[in-house]
Amino acid sequence: MKNVLVTGGAGYIGSHTVLSLIDYGYNPIIVDNFSNSSPKVIERLEKISGKKIKLYNLDCCNKKDLDQVFKENDIFGVIHFAGYKAVGESVKVPLKYYENNIISLLNVVETMANNNSNNLIFSSSATVYGDPKSVPIYEDFPLHVTNPYGRTKLMIEEILQDYVKANPSFKVALLRYFNPIGAHESGLIGEDPNGIPNNLMPYITQVCIGKLDHLNVFGNDYDTPDGTGIRDYIHVLDLARGHSLTLKKMEETKDNLLIYNLGTSKGSSVLDVVHEMEKVVGHKIPYQIAPRRAGDIAECYANCDKAYQELGFKTEYDLYDMCKSSWNFQQKNPNGIR
Repeated sequence: MKNVLVTGGAGYIGSHTVLSLIDYGYNPIIVDNFSNSSPKVIERLEKISGKKIKLYNLDCCNKKDLDQVFKENDIFGVIHFAGYKAVGESVKVPLKYYENNIISLLNVVETMANNNSNNLIFSSSATVYGDPKSVPIYEDFPLHVTNPYGRTKLMIEEILQDYVKANPSFKVALLRYFNPIGAHESGLIGEDPNGIPNNLMPYITQVCIGKLDHLNVFGNDYDTPDGTGIRDYIHVLDLARGHSLTLKKMEETKDNLLIYNLGTSKGSSVLDVVHEMEKVVGHKIPYQIAPRRAGDIAECYANCDKAYQELGFKTEYDLYDMCKSSWNFQQKNPNGIR
């Protein structure tokens, strides 16, 4: 079994990807400093998988500690999730984001190079497309960002593209996620934000369980059918599987730069998600219309033909499944993973 290092492997997307890697015959090794996740996630991953998972509690900004992981393990590839990810916070403290996200990536790549590990999947984002000229969004669209968080993603993409040109034996996959929601069917792992959620789905589920009074819908005057913003919501299990399929592709191809959108190729509005969740919980969800947020755009959804043609990637879950699994996780973990 090939060892795959998963940085940020205790986080929301990382933890689900660890399970997918096991399903696909890889041996995941987790690196996480638990700055935005709980150590209990590791216990839950072991319970779900029935497998002992090796963990290193460290920060990727510490190159010496990171190098020790590679010295102790033969690492076939790395999936790099670790990084700060709150858009609003990035606007307030941009240097924190540039320092953490860029330095951690540089440390990972340099440590890989020093230890003959040549396959890297980078957790990128649809934020690199900014406000697209049209939808659906294709991988060859112009790239433009509107906040420091997104700029770190774009800068890292550019760094990695420069690196593979100079190092042809090194392979990189840039996976541009759209809007992951949902949770593992066990309800043991899911999206577990600290404080008031920044993302739509945990905000809705916390309203449903009574932790929050109502949902704020930011803007209902967009040029969309119901006036609310449209996004491409993808089940986190589908997204996780996309990483395993990408690793398989990297084993087979001679190409050393792969770029894929991972989404459903379908947009859903904020109110679409609210109404779908109402079907799951069996009652109306209170919401209020609030002013638009700075930087929000009307529509953002993917064209995923390339991922389907080259990876065989196709989503298996619909919006109802995403809502149902999110609600299951929230009910089983009313106070988060503690």
